[in-house]
Parts: sequence; C-alpha cells; structure tokens
Amino acid sequence: MSTLGLKETHFSFPGQTAFYKGKVRDVYSFSDKLVMIATDRISAFDVVMPKPIPFKGQVLNQIAAKFLSETLDIVPNWMLDSPDPNVTVGLKAEPFKVEMVIRGYISGHAWREYKAGKRILCGEKLPEGLRESDPFPTPIITPSTKADEGHDEDISKEEIISKGIVSKEDYEKLEFYTKALYKRGAETAAKNGLILVDTKYEFGKIGNEIYLIDEVHTPDSSRYFYLDGYQERQEKGETQRQLSKEFVRQWLIENGFQGKEGQKIPVMSEEFIETISARYIELYEKVTGEKFVKADYSAIEQRISSAIIDYLKIK
Repeated sequence: MSTLGLKETHFSFPGQTAFYKGKVRDVYSFSDKLVMIATDRISAFDVVMPKPIPFKGQVLNQIAAKFLSETLDIVPNWMLDSPDPNVTVGLKAEPFKVEMVIRGYISGHAWREYKAGKRILCGEKLPEGLRESDPFPTPIITPSTKADEGHDEDISKEEIISKGIVSKEDYEKLEFYTKALYKRGAETAAKNGLILVDTKYEFGKIGNEIYLIDEVHTPDSSRYFYLDGYQERQEKGETQRQLSKEFVRQWLIENGFQGKEGQKIPVMSEEFIETISARYIELYEKVTGEKFVKADYSAIEQRISSAIIDYLKIK
C-alpha cells in the first residue's frame, strides 16, 4: 500500500462549474453544491510544504464532519454528507465577510497584543494583570475581516455593523451561535482531557437563513491545551502544552525557515514526515476520543473520484 499522501487532485466532473485550490483543500463547485477534498498538503508560515503528510487530510475532514454533525442542534450547517474519508459535500452559501474568533483564554495573537500594552481588542476591554494562557472572566469575541489582499484584520462589532459588513440583526445571531458553539466545543474538549483555548467560525447565508460553513473545532481552526497539568503550569509560569502543528513550525525555524523572502524550505526526511503523520493521528484520537482508522491509500484518487460520482449520481 502506497502512503505517499494526496498532494493534489485534478478531477473534471460533468456539471462542474468551478475549481479552487486552497492551501489544504481542493474545492469543486457545482450549481448548488460544493465538493471539498481535504488533501494531505501542510502549510506553515503561509507556505505550502513540498511534501504531503499521509492521513492529514483524512484527520481534518473527519474531525470537521464529526463536529458539524454534533452541533446541528445549535445551528444549521453546510454539510450534506461525507461520502469519503477525505471528502465533504455541502450546500453553497454566501459567506459573511467576517470570521468569528472566540477566545476563552489569552494566547496567541491576543496575548501578543496584550503584552504590547493594548487593553482593548476588537472593542473588548481586557482586564489588567493577565498572564499568558490565563482564562478570561468570560469568553470574548474578537472578529476579523478579510481584506481583498493581505492578512486578516481585527475589527469590532460596532465597526462591522456601522460599515454595513453584517447587519445588526444578523451579527447578533452570529454572536449567539459563536458563544453556543464554543460552549459545546469546550465541553467536548474537557471530556477528552483538553482545553479549547480559542477557535474561529465562519458563517454564510442561504436565502434568509444563517449556516455554519467550512470546518469546526479542528486543529487547523482551533487551539487546544492539555487539561492535565494546566493549573500547575500556570502557577509556575510555565508554557502550556499545546495540541497543534506548532512542532512543525518549530522544526522549520530550527532549520532556518520562517517563510521570509530568500529562505529555502528545508527538506523533510521520510522519518520526519512519518512523525508529523503520527502526531496528526494522535490529534484526531485526542480531540474526538475515537480510534483513528487509516483509509486505503492504494488507489486514493480513484477511491475519491468514485465516491464523489456515486454521491452526485454523475454518470
């Protein structure tokens, strides 16, 4: 069995209207549906690495599918089915031009801003005396908006509404859904010995109804700490143990790469690729509380194509 990883797809389905290649996902559009294939590509510092990581796409797709199914009682979502371990088929929605970021703990971007002296983030007042990885008194929503070019930008609720990016009525619904989803995600994480530190949700509209779109509570959209030892580490001022692909970034930094101009991507050995693959499988099992079952890679493209054709009833 070959497990070289699924680097990219080049399908051409009858009825297909568009194709988009993201950093990790290949997206095929049809008149009223999207087919999203999670490949084994891995990115760091906004750069896609040359070699894929076997089973990474399956891990992300199956985590997202599980949590989309388990949050349907909170908000409708775009997913119709997952006909293959690497594939999700769903409804097309008109995306809101904001990402709903919610933070239960101060880490990452929020901590960097706080450390630099800021006490207001996206219109939210931050209390004095916080240390890195401390919990907020209550979770805060720090939305970001995507510019046509460049990086995501922090934005406040007031700006979103005053600029007409999202109506007041819709934004209040997005806030409600974001808080409810985070609460559910934090409860699920705690059952599996984890802390859901922060995460982001994307929403869209189909007609007048709001839908949750994209992925939910995956390691690519969320930050997790290990619950065991969290308190002791905070008391000692130690760095928290994260469940993320941070170790890949650290390896790249140690090998002279941070995505800057003129830097060469270091070659990942087969052994290191196997290590990354094993870590993603560990992520899956820890986040879901379920055993990971490796899909058959012997004819992965044929497997995926057949599953999509069967699902869409394309002959």
